[in-house]
Amino acid sequence: MAVIGVSDLSLRFDGDLLFDGIQLQLEKGERVCLLGRNGTGKTTLLKLLSGELEPDSGTVARGQEVTIARLSQEVPAGISGTVMDVVTGGMGKAGRLLADYARVSARMADKSGKMEKHLEELDRLTRELEAIRGWESQRRVEAMIPRMGLNPTAGFNTLSAGLKRRALLTRALVSSPDLLLLDEPTNHLDIPSITWLERFLTEYPGTLVMVTHDRRLVRETATRIVEIDRGQIYDWRCNYNTFLKRKAEVLHAEALHHGREDRKLKEEEAWLRQGVKARRTRNEGRVKALEKLRLERSRRREQAGNVQMILQEARRSGRLVIQAKSVGFSFGETKVIHDLTTTILRGDRVGIIGPNGCGKTTLIRVLLGELAPDRGSVELGTNLNITFFDQLRALLDPESTVAESIADGGDRFTIDGRVVHVMGYLRRFLFTRDRANVKVKVLSGGERCRLMLAKLMIHPVNVLVMDEPTNDLDMETLELLEEVLLEYSGTLMLVSHDREFLNHVVTSTLAFEEDGAFREYVGGYDDWLAQRPAPAPSEKEKQRPKPPRERKKSPLKLSYMEERELAELPERIDALDKEKDQIFHTMAQPEFFRESAKFMSETRQRLETLEKELKSAFERWEFLEEKRAAGGGKK
Repeated sequence: MAVIGVSDLSLRFDGDLLFDGIQLQLEKGERVCLLGRNGTGKTTLLKLLSGELEPDSGTVARGQEVTIARLSQEVPAGISGTVMDVVTGGMGKAGRLLADYARVSARMADKSGKMEKHLEELDRLTRELEAIRGWESQRRVEAMIPRMGLNPTAGFNTLSAGLKRRALLTRALVSSPDLLLLDEPTNHLDIPSITWLERFLTEYPGTLVMVTHDRRLVRETATRIVEIDRGQIYDWRCNYNTFLKRKAEVLHAEALHHGREDRKLKEEEAWLRQGVKARRTRNEGRVKALEKLRLERSRRREQAGNVQMILQEARRSGRLVIQAKSVGFSFGETKVIHDLTTTILRGDRVGIIGPNGCGKTTLIRVLLGELAPDRGSVELGTNLNITFFDQLRALLDPESTVAESIADGGDRFTIDGRVVHVMGYLRRFLFTRDRANVKVKVLSGGERCRLMLAKLMIHPVNVLVMDEPTNDLDMETLELLEEVLLEYSGTLMLVSHDREFLNHVVTSTLAFEEDGAFREYVGGYDDWLAQRPAPAPSEKEKQRPKPPRERKKSPLKLSYMEERELAELPERIDALDKEKDQIFHTMAQPEFFRESAKFMSETRQRLETLEKELKSAFERWEFLEEKRAAGGGKK
């Protein structure tokens, strides 16, 4: 069943034709990844689907009562309140009712107003919430906020830009809309949050459309690839790996076709320049055919070229770059680095991974000598020329133009001993002359990242430190950056949450472990997963009933009573499970805590009894099934 349909849609943006009569239909339950180069209109298409933007022509038809939520790349203005307020605000009617319930409960706690009136209002709100299963939504919110590393009572306006996006992502997810539109959902998420999001989206029952540069997320979640290329929609209806193969075949065939057309056009232009033969009447058809070739060539929209990157290496550093011995570092009472010993040699490519806030940036600053360790020692090698990719963000003045950011106001600069014109250099990074003259503040996230890369490539460097360089890059530029870093003979220290990027680029990994220490492993992200110690079980996992021990199969057949017991066990387990769910529902209601202590105690005791009975019933069911199988009984 179609959730939304786009028909003959066209849109111009700043005078350029962005979409040219595109068609698209999204079905219920599809997980669609929207691909395309930076600037092709991926974010704009999401806005058209959500209704935030109207097309110049064509239609966007949405199913009746279809609910839509969109996560934007930028944080919208005008959002205030606590994290809990912002997240529940995305739940529609349930969110409004829960907010009202919280306000009335607060008045009761303060003993302000008439208690009888408050009780009546709470009773009404409770009935309305039960009717729309609002308490389930509340439990979902309470579970998801800590999962995303958020404090529910923190003020939204006090959060960093990254945490604000996480709060808005949580808001979009908890609303469980029919159509979920996600624009770069993994930006500012750490690896644990990304892997959780991956599982969540794989099981998401609604329709999903996402724009992302995270190739592993696409591989694991997308069931369909839709690509925007030169104003058109190309619907591949396959997974990401299949798309890559088919796309390469199509581009090869297109290049051959265009090559034949261009050769034909060149031959006909040469023939026309001969003049006399071309003006003969019998050759009028050939002249018209040439005019048609010219027209087709002028209408051809060339695929955007690739970024041209060359990373300049400074004078070679000494063989030893960094040697850390038994290093420890703390901020006050908080330990950040515990007894770290590592050696980084010239040419090493070291990945640094760990959850947000674990101290990855602090680790880099200690290793590079910016912070003195509390314990142990750090020795730096000779002839180090260090550049921080992240520092370039601070060097980009929002009020300067793109060209001014590169050449400090001039039109030429020296790179690798050669004088280069700023406009020619920026073309290597896909900035047209018009785009080179706009201010940095109006650039998209991808354009800003390309500008930082352009600035980085100007200066020679033999130790490169990159903090999340992949954010907002399209996949083609990301893969090219991988190639450049693999060819770079200097030393690389890379902080990234992009698992595929880490696998392709780094030769060793410093990973933050559960015990609070950074440890070194050979290889990238997947190598770390294979080598790391098994995580310790959580308290919840420790309390979870252990699976029944494998029993020795009985050679005896089931008796009549055992056959009857086995037939009745599924129904009994189902009844026990339903009663358990009912008790959970009762305990989740605010009224439960206003009941007598005896009632609450008896309810909890019944829940414990049910857990034991369920465990016993499952073990008995498994035993009888094994006995029947061993005795040759029918299933």
